[in-house]
Amino acid sequence: MQRSGLFPRLDSGFNGRMTTGSHSYDVVVIGSSNLDLVANVERLPGPGETVLGSSYAEHAGGKGLNQAVAAARAGADTAFITCLGRDHAGDTLHSLMLAEGIAAYTTDVDGPTGRALISVDASAENSIVVVPGANAHLGIGIVDAHRDVISRARVVLCQLEIPVSGVEAAFAIAKAGGATTILNPAPAAELTRSLLQLCDVITPNQHELALLGGTSALLAAGVSTVLVTLGARGMRIVSNSGEIDVPPFAVRAIDTTGAGDAACGALATALSHGLDIGLAARRAAAAGALAATKHGAVPSLPSKADIDSFAGQ
Repeated sequence: MQRSGLFPRLDSGFNGRMTTGSHSYDVVVIGSSNLDLVANVERLPGPGETVLGSSYAEHAGGKGLNQAVAAARAGADTAFITCLGRDHAGDTLHSLMLAEGIAAYTTDVDGPTGRALISVDASAENSIVVVPGANAHLGIGIVDAHRDVISRARVVLCQLEIPVSGVEAAFAIAKAGGATTILNPAPAAELTRSLLQLCDVITPNQHELALLGGTSALLAAGVSTVLVTLGARGMRIVSNSGEIDVPPFAVRAIDTTGAGDAACGALATALSHGLDIGLAARRAAAAGALAATKHGAVPSLPSKADIDSFAGQ
């Protein structure tokens, strides 16, 4: 498949609709695209240790792509801005975007498409090494080239598998256009106050929250709402108005890879459709729980109908 060269191409989106400069999206995701190389093991290896795997698979992944697919499956009219290498992995990921009905604003760059090396143990815990590849190119210049798309989004969702400078630039454009901004701070990195002030919602897990200084520090820096994901214990919404606990959905987890991305995509979709943060977080928790019941990242992301049924909405 031929993809864009130095400049992004406008690809056909859902139901053959052509993306245009005047189209508004429910959710615009700016982020990474990876090919996930997944090994299932009895237990995760320690330093210097080799363990034998029981199975191996390759899946589309990357937090950006996962969350774009999650949003589209949850019912959002979704656009995705990303960088790909000129290789077979890039072709595979680009084809998936179009198959999922995502308006794919892709830019081809020199270097390989991103990769994630994932080990999943018998208790569904995982260990992940991400090699950014093409994702490292998604900085201010490429974001600015898509200013028109970002400025008319209802919700803009970013993660930290691309340069932080690109995330901040995207959020500045989004806020100027009146969009709600959501940051999934994974992998955790040092964040500037200027970026945090542009975050309406930030969605750390407990490990990321600790590295970012805790909820009080994030609120003091200017974040409006902190939505902490607590795994099997659900979620906690924290703002200057107080705290709200979102109860978990009980499932038999077999692979937590992609569960957080499912939650972020569902959250963005719900907020773009006008739900308040409490109801949106409940749908996010349902989506994350459902994703943990299947292997792989993209293969596990639930549909709107599945989320509706599971969340009782």
